[in-house]
Amino acid sequence: MDYRDVAKVGLGGPVGSGKTALVKRLVPRLSERGYDVGVIANDIMTQADADRLRESVAGTVPGDLVRGVETGACPHTGIREDPSMNLSAVDEFVEEHPELDIVLIESGGDNLAATFNPELADYFMFVISVAEGDDIPAKRGPGVTQSDLVVINKTDLAPYVDADLDLMARDTREVRGDDEFVFTDCKAEENLDVVAERIEHNVLFA
Repeated sequence: MDYRDVAKVGLGGPVGSGKTALVKRLVPRLSERGYDVGVIANDIMTQADADRLRESVAGTVPGDLVRGVETGACPHTGIREDPSMNLSAVDEFVEEHPELDIVLIESGGDNLAATFNPELADYFMFVISVAEGDDIPAKRGPGVTQSDLVVINKTDLAPYVDADLDLMARDTREVRGDDEFVFTDCKAEENLDVVAERIEHNVLFA
């Protein structure tokens, strides 16, 4: 078995968009559906995100199925230009856990950089926060236009940053259609089941 034998889902987006929080909440949802899940967190020089994820999903995912990849450069180099480090990590997961069904691969990056090499991700979600500005969908960068699902996160912050959710929905719908974006609020667990269902339908049932 190798990385081709397991479903791989990429989660990219700017720092602070809520990718780690989203992964934390997706893992138990996928596990409850009967899937064995692994997690890879990309960072430049540290294992900090992986350590936080390992602690947060303890009891749901074995500790050795949460791994950090230190890219040594902007994380997008490890998910777009040369995904070999991430693919090697997935191979190690599969070798050690042949029952594995899916690996979630998290990486930072802006609307230009955070796109996944198709060899690395079978399904790619671009995560943005409403606090980054309600004009992001209208700018139509590769993250918005090339991802399989746009996740507009932290909707609870909209009233505090004057973000217009109706505007974001309209602009995203113009680019992606009705079925390729979703609003989420990780604190309130809003629409996280929807995201898990999209993954299940498009990757695990495909």
